[in-house]
Amino acid sequence: MSSIPSDLSGALHDARTLLPRRPLPLWWTGALAALAWAAFGLLTWRLPNVELGFSEWSYTAELGVAALLGAALLLLVAATLPALAAVHAAPARALAALRRAGPWLVALPLLLAAWELLTAKLAWLPAPFFAPPQSLIEVYAGDWQRLAECAAHSLALLSAGVAVGAVAGFLTGVTIGWSRGAGYWIHPLLRFLGPIPSTALLPMAFFLAPSSWSAAAFLIALATGFPVTVLTWSGVAGVNRQYYDVARTLGASEWFLVWRVAVPAALPQVFVGLFMGLGASFSVLVAAEMMGVKAGLGWYLTWAQGWAAYTNMFAALFVMAALFSGLITALFAVRDRALAWQKGTLKW
Repeated sequence: MSSIPSDLSGALHDARTLLPRRPLPLWWTGALAALAWAAFGLLTWRLPNVELGFSEWSYTAELGVAALLGAALLLLVAATLPALAAVHAAPARALAALRRAGPWLVALPLLLAAWELLTAKLAWLPAPFFAPPQSLIEVYAGDWQRLAECAAHSLALLSAGVAVGAVAGFLTGVTIGWSRGAGYWIHPLLRFLGPIPSTALLPMAFFLAPSSWSAAAFLIALATGFPVTVLTWSGVAGVNRQYYDVARTLGASEWFLVWRVAVPAALPQVFVGLFMGLGASFSVLVAAEMMGVKAGLGWYLTWAQGWAAYTNMFAALFVMAALFSGLITALFAVRDRALAWQKGTLKW
């Protein structure tokens, strides 16, 4: 086969150089997020704060510079990660996760900018009742030890109460869902005591319990146990009877029917009860710590309010939100793992 003439080869080379090159891929949402973070950084750093009757808000410049550095990092990721994701699996997974979080990466700096404008820059939300974002940095930097200790106390108290309430509610729900005799006696008590808010029993619990900690743990267990009991009972009672007939035909014992047929089939309802109980336990925890417990995030809120340290209150609320959200996320992970065998038949 004859080779291509040199003049034709040169013409093809010239044509390739004259054609426009394909632009590099760009994650446009990430680039928009970088622009939003840069705008927030410049707003915080360069726009002067409103003068107040006390010292200037600390960490204003630091927050602005940090936002600008974050914007630069986001822009770098938006420019380079799509190209890396085309050839490697790990960057592709990272890019997929970032794409899901992309709208929030744009919305978060806009919300922070609005917060900064309404407080530090325009003072439409007056100090000291409202504080700008950089004031939280000052609290976390100066009072992190007390906040961490209070968070640890709250987590220990919540864990003890939720664990006791979940186990007691689960066993009670299985019992009344399986046994009509047990349901005859327990069901009226649930209908009478269950709807009473646990916080309404705070004075009685603190009077009867040997310590404020045990009283708070009991109330948290009560708030957790009621929805777990009701949903477990509903799940066990609603199991298809044909499952039991098939198991009995194969020689299953009563114990096997309860723990290997009824309980697995009722697990979706059990986890719904756990989610409801965990959500109810948060409000009881904060109320109990505000009234009687000598440590914890609820106690910290009361302490900060007594000193009119409203910035500390906001900082504690953010810690509380992060802690509670993390617990809910952990429970979702446990549910996904426990019910993995039902993915084909269960709508999640």
